[in-house]
Amino acid sequence: MSPFLYGENYLTATKALALSRNVLKAELSPKTRKRVEKSAQNVAAMVELGTPVYGINTGFGPLCTTSISKEETKILQSNILQSHSVGVGTPIKKELAKLMLVLKIHALAKGHSGIQLSTLERLIWHMENDAIPVVPSQGSVGASGDLAPLSHLFLPLLGLGKVMYKNETIPTSLLFEKTGLGPLELGPKEGLALINGTQFILAHAVSVLEKFHNCLRQADIIGAMMLEGLQGSISPFDKKLHELRPYKGSQHVAGRIRTLLKGSEILEDHMDCDRVQDPYSLRCIPQVHGASRNTWLHVKELIEIELNSVTDNPIIMDQYQAISGGNFHGQPLAMALDYAALAASELGSISDRRIYLALEGSPGVPQLLMKDTGINSGYMILQYTAAALASENKSLCFPASADSIPTSLGQEDHVSMGSISGRKALQILTNVEKILAIELLTAAQAFEFRKPLKSGILLDEVHKFLRTKVPFAEKDRVFANDIETAIGLIQSGEIPKLIDDVMLKHNIVWETLHREVFETF
Repeated sequence: MSPFLYGENYLTATKALALSRNVLKAELSPKTRKRVEKSAQNVAAMVELGTPVYGINTGFGPLCTTSISKEETKILQSNILQSHSVGVGTPIKKELAKLMLVLKIHALAKGHSGIQLSTLERLIWHMENDAIPVVPSQGSVGASGDLAPLSHLFLPLLGLGKVMYKNETIPTSLLFEKTGLGPLELGPKEGLALINGTQFILAHAVSVLEKFHNCLRQADIIGAMMLEGLQGSISPFDKKLHELRPYKGSQHVAGRIRTLLKGSEILEDHMDCDRVQDPYSLRCIPQVHGASRNTWLHVKELIEIELNSVTDNPIIMDQYQAISGGNFHGQPLAMALDYAALAASELGSISDRRIYLALEGSPGVPQLLMKDTGINSGYMILQYTAAALASENKSLCFPASADSIPTSLGQEDHVSMGSISGRKALQILTNVEKILAIELLTAAQAFEFRKPLKSGILLDEVHKFLRTKVPFAEKDRVFANDIETAIGLIQSGEIPKLIDDVMLKHNIVWETLHREVFETF
């Protein structure tokens, strides 16, 4: 596979994750190197001309009218990294910090930031040698970019801060001792170029996109298992029905459910029952899961724009023009992440309702999913946990982007709070994984009571696989262990992969519409 070219090739979420996981290699082309060098030369020319340019020969924020002498321009850039390193809270995960590096390198390599080639090469060294800076999780308001987290990300360029290196967190000074590196002297504009940008928000958004996609795929499979376990009706998934209200997400989900349930003796046995219709949590799976799919698609489109944008300030056009604008403002991502958080929460909400429905009992399935209740509580309390997680998600759905607290003495009088949007969305999705894990356990338990009727081949293989990890429960046990195992399965993505493998083996094709749109990123 050819290496990814920073600043030139089109970056997607999948490629960004592959770069951060060292699955995909990257480099700077000769063309990009020349472009970066030219941008740095343009900044140097501006310094020589002495024309006031924000952040190059002026102070920052409310100090934008304060002139900085030619001799002090470099000191200014070093100072800004230090003064803006005010992050607090638990450090973000290493992969998120690596993603931030990948995203910043790609943006700087576009040649509109005035960064020196040597500085860019040092950032690439950090990536290639897995020396990843420690970044606190709190402190960004998401306008002027992610100032605090990005400052911490780049403190090691000055020999300051800490890095995660060879399975330990060490001061950058010790990293220098181990590797023979030394601190860099930042040129005019470089400090500002490094800390202006949306890479903290964007790294969270990329992670949200991946985790959300995994939850969407699993929710359809588990929902189909629950539909079988409770002998729901297949008619609400009819292709003709969804052609009359042709949302892409609804059509895609309905087709997936039809494919998953093909050949099910369990549903065929239910065809002539006198139940007119199912509760919404079963009947409306295409509409609810589909709406969340539509959200995912919209968020993906916005993320890809941001992945290939220049978001620092000012933007260097040539040696005579530096535009001081607002490309660093996180609002486009902040609102999208709040939207994603709501859509993800709804996946968990409807899943909790299906769990509750399963516990009520139905013809052939005992109440609380266990025959000998009284002495046994069965699966009763698992739903308590799902309810707690669903409720927590509802409280996390308040949009962070609806708030704005002016900063920088009013110069930055409207901010996005997008960093909070990203952190909350990830927390919600982590909760959704746990809710889906509980639904998986309850759906499989209900599934057992339908024997000797058989499922279709796809869900039957899922059930067999789950039973190698979690046995059928005839009496109470420590269900927390089962839940942890199921969470691991959800997070690993093993179940969708199993489905794909079985389909390939038996030449089964998805009935879905819009597969290419929803299944790739």
